[in-house]
Amino acid sequence: MIDNSLFLRNIWYYALPGGTLKRGQMRAKMLLGEPILFGRNNDGTVFAIADICPHRGIPLSYGNFDGEEVECCYHGWRFDRAGRCTEIPALVEGQAIEVNRICVKSYPTREVQGNIWIYMPSAENPQEPEFDVPVLPEFGDRSYQFLQTIHFPCTIDHAVIGLMDPAHATFVHRVWWWRSRGALFEKSKAFDPSPYGFTMRRHQLLKTSFGYRLLGSDKPEVEIAFRLPGIRIETVHAGKHTLCNLTAVTPLSENETEVNSLFYWTVPWLGAIAPILRPLVKAFFHQDRDVIVKQQEGLRHNPTLMLIDDADAQARWYFQLKNEYARAKREGRSFENPVKSKVLRWRS
Repeated sequence: MIDNSLFLRNIWYYALPGGTLKRGQMRAKMLLGEPILFGRNNDGTVFAIADICPHRGIPLSYGNFDGEEVECCYHGWRFDRAGRCTEIPALVEGQAIEVNRICVKSYPTREVQGNIWIYMPSAENPQEPEFDVPVLPEFGDRSYQFLQTIHFPCTIDHAVIGLMDPAHATFVHRVWWWRSRGALFEKSKAFDPSPYGFTMRRHQLLKTSFGYRLLGSDKPEVEIAFRLPGIRIETVHAGKHTLCNLTAVTPLSENETEVNSLFYWTVPWLGAIAPILRPLVKAFFHQDRDVIVKQQEGLRHNPTLMLIDDADAQARWYFQLKNEYARAKREGRSFENPVKSKVLRWRS
């Protein structure tokens, strides 16, 4: 049975696309059930603090931001990027309150390749990051070229295993440019453990969809990697060109999950047709969302669920990885990847 309440802590989560936060702007967002305020200082630095004023509890996001400090809209208390209070206007001379000892919670952030990541520590046992945010080595410091964001009305667990499921595409994604109704074929793929996850080995696609053929190669090769807490990276090598899709699954609350899918490519002309591809990609992800919405009708009855053989092996690995990471953090020891190299077989 899926544990709907377990959020991994002491780990990096995808927060938001960097391009959506300009200098001197702030943006409120709920992550893992916590209200968080993101801001970008005048120097371009991104920060994240709790979106609650410690004075009367009003969200700081209702206040003002001058590019250096956030000012609460209720009484004008001011906080810097580290969450330290710098001014309380109501104080008069002689009132001995050490303003700089008043703080709101701050969160480590990283901005890499156009993406803002946030480190979500455990309240009971906060620890330093054990590993860094994902980086796509083929693209240096380049930002993403295409972004699709969608909200799933479900737990992070159902979103993750739904998106990684290798057997649903034939039934959920029946569109002319990706999959069409037809016979099922046996698939056989080799998987290996990789840092905090697992990887489907690079292999040549024997049957390519229209989407892959756009890359200009009749023999594209693909590698798909998954890592905690919910990061899927698919890399397609098509001749001299590379396309990479980074899909990040982030829980907003116990029953709402955000999926950000970002595309990077080296194909010079692909950007010219991106406006045409956008509605197709949106329709693709909405097919996943639509089936998740239907799934919630059955889950309301709290049924006993099952995972079967190789088709669901990746789902089992996900839960094993998640449980091992949580145990390792609780016990103060190193993470031991429970995944072993294996060839999986299924029909789709």
